[in-house]
Amino acid sequence: MKKLLKLMAMAAAALLPLHVQAQQQTPAATGTAPTALASPSQTQKHIEAYLRNLYAFGPDVTLTVGPLKESQVEGVLETDVSVTLGENRQNAKLYVSKDGRYLFRGELSDLTKDPLAENLALMRISDAPALGDPKAPVTIVEYSDFQCPVCRSLHDTLRGILPNYPGKLRVIFKDFPLEQLHPWARTAAIAGRCAYQQKPQAFWKMYDLIYDNQEIISAENAWGKMTDYATEAGLDAASFKSCMAGPEAAATVNASHANGEKLEVNSTPTVFVNGRRMVGADTHLLEQYINYELAKLNTSKSTEKR
Repeated sequence: MKKLLKLMAMAAAALLPLHVQAQQQTPAATGTAPTALASPSQTQKHIEAYLRNLYAFGPDVTLTVGPLKESQVEGVLETDVSVTLGENRQNAKLYVSKDGRYLFRGELSDLTKDPLAENLALMRISDAPALGDPKAPVTIVEYSDFQCPVCRSLHDTLRGILPNYPGKLRVIFKDFPLEQLHPWARTAAIAGRCAYQQKPQAFWKMYDLIYDNQEIISAENAWGKMTDYATEAGLDAASFKSCMAGPEAAATVNASHANGEKLEVNSTPTVFVNGRRMVGADTHLLEQYINYELAKLNTSKSTEKR
């Protein structure tokens, strides 16, 4: 797993000199074929060879470089890279300059657009479990996986800081199970949805029970554990089991995952604080985002009074 994380840990601003040729095919107005530096398939092979050598990925690691396509920046192409070791898989979006010299990873930002507004516009939260005052000035939307250890850390972090902001925070949960990494995450996600559909507030009891007992849940006992937790949460067992076996909750989990993909969520937990993205469970960063939003609100109110 550490090998996989090496690729994910590439510095956002780092430029990696890559001696490959890359080109966007452009239709020729005269009917003659455009001059090509290299075919995309050859470029993909060069990128794979470069990364394998750089990170010492042996034959036990499957490294897949997706097709090159236009990015938002002129002169820069993008590709999706997947690294798999056994049942563990990590994905990353990489960029390559059209002259074939540089390969880099990072987040492209269009300075003419409001990234927070764009994130908020893409979120689908109308039918998601929510905790807190709907009119709270700060909304935290978390895309999480019930089997993810860092997601459990976020759960503990939220439980610790929510009492410090009475009436000011609203938490919304979105399912994003990483099934290739976590074999029982989807079962837990469906269980959470079934709890929510039967009794919305029971979801948060399930949420606590699953994360608090994460260490004793396995792919083999997940179904039974979810049923036990549903009973503890005060749910009707027969209705819960029927829901678990039916298609509706599963479809909702799929829709939540698809919504996360539109927001380019590729690891868990990914959190949005009033649209501002945070990856991981950093308590100090989360509080920084919350306090910033509250301070901004107070400044706005002070200005209105003048």
